[in-house]
Amino acid sequence: MTTMDEQDNIDDDQVSKIKEKHAELEQMKERYAKLLLGEDMSGGGKGVSSALALSNAITNLAASVFGEQNKLAPMPEDRKKRWRREVSWLLSVTDCIVDFTPSQQTAKDGSNMEVMTTQQRGDLRINIPALKKLDAMLIGCLDNFKDQNQFWYVSKDADESEKGVQRSDKWWLPTVKVPPEGLSEESRKWMQNQKDCVNQVLKASMAINAEILAEIEIPENYIDNLPKNGRESLGDSIYKSITVDFFDPMQFLSTMDLSSELNVLDLKNKIEASIVIWKRKMHQKDSKSSWSSTVRLEKREQFEDRAETILLLLKQQFPGLPQSSLEISKIEYNKDIGFAILESYSRVLESLANTVMNRIEDVLYADNMAQDPSLPANKRTTSSRVSLGASIDPTSAQSPGHTPTGSPTSRTLSDFMGWSVEQDGPETTKSNSSPKSEDTENEKYQSKSARILSRTKNSYMEKLEAYGLRSPTVRH
Repeated sequence: MTTMDEQDNIDDDQVSKIKEKHAELEQMKERYAKLLLGEDMSGGGKGVSSALALSNAITNLAASVFGEQNKLAPMPEDRKKRWRREVSWLLSVTDCIVDFTPSQQTAKDGSNMEVMTTQQRGDLRINIPALKKLDAMLIGCLDNFKDQNQFWYVSKDADESEKGVQRSDKWWLPTVKVPPEGLSEESRKWMQNQKDCVNQVLKASMAINAEILAEIEIPENYIDNLPKNGRESLGDSIYKSITVDFFDPMQFLSTMDLSSELNVLDLKNKIEASIVIWKRKMHQKDSKSSWSSTVRLEKREQFEDRAETILLLLKQQFPGLPQSSLEISKIEYNKDIGFAILESYSRVLESLANTVMNRIEDVLYADNMAQDPSLPANKRTTSSRVSLGASIDPTSAQSPGHTPTGSPTSRTLSDFMGWSVEQDGPETTKSNSSPKSEDTENEKYQSKSARILSRTKNSYMEKLEAYGLRSPTVRH
């Protein structure tokens, strides 16, 4: 039998749980009310579209939960719980975005008939589970740093003698300190393994985000504000560099001033605008054009390919770059709610993964400094650009006390996410596909592969492979 005190405690726990559930329900009602009002709390009908309201909601939620990830440490439980709860509310909208598909139904008399049933839209059915898995992997990676004792942080307000090493000019971040002799060999390997894991999450979220943005229609107001031609968009100097007979993208980038984020973003805006201009001019050309017009068409196609190559390199070298004018315009005027949710969810995961990657590199930088203080700055740490060849080791989830060991059978992100691998290689696929089906794929996706010096257009699965992932297929 329970005593009176125990009964009171049970009642108090039940009341506490009821109050918590009631508070969550009220919070959920408030969230959906704001979404329905389109963020216009006056009710005057001046709110934004449902797609933009959902996109803003996911972005603002991530900003309030993650903020600036200053340290490699697990997220507080209350913030982690809030993130999982509220992002599930926003993602639940996708359960109602469906397509009609034919299916066979057997009647009571044994006869078969074809009926139309609803099924979640294909891109959502593939990408939402993938993004949820990336989300869990990223938070799990932060949880792995719970019991580490090989490095620690010193407040930015501490005395200069107590401060650790600062890799960048971000003075507001705490500095990293490691033992005088640096990290142990075991901890160093574990840190590198965590970096590879986060790198895979970053690559996958970048690939999904890039594909969704490519699918969103270019708004008319962006097109109306474009210059008349590619030369005017790029400027004479950049235009001449891209349209030379022999073009080397790496050499081109070496001649550009990429010393600041503003310069890189300005170059990206110019390149994207020129691509849109050239594509529109190519599509406006009549298929029965003269020979001279065909030559000009092929030239524009070549210039467009070179420009997209530059964009790909910029994304690899500057994964944390802010959104371009074209991307902002697409997000603002997009009306497709499914695209809005996929784009914003993948974008916030990409941003968090890039931040965690930088925090890991801060520690590796401090370790390199401890081993050799005389080492030049450009040799002390690895570059922050995305490595296309990295893979995740199955032991990456182990604690720092266990040394992760790489092996020839190390698994890629495709294996961790439950994707089965297609057996046919690129050559087999190419030889088996007909020109007609290949043209259909080109019209549907209009995307580039990672073969930087060649121009081929691929589907979504090949887009993931372009970022170092093997082409996945969904397992039923």
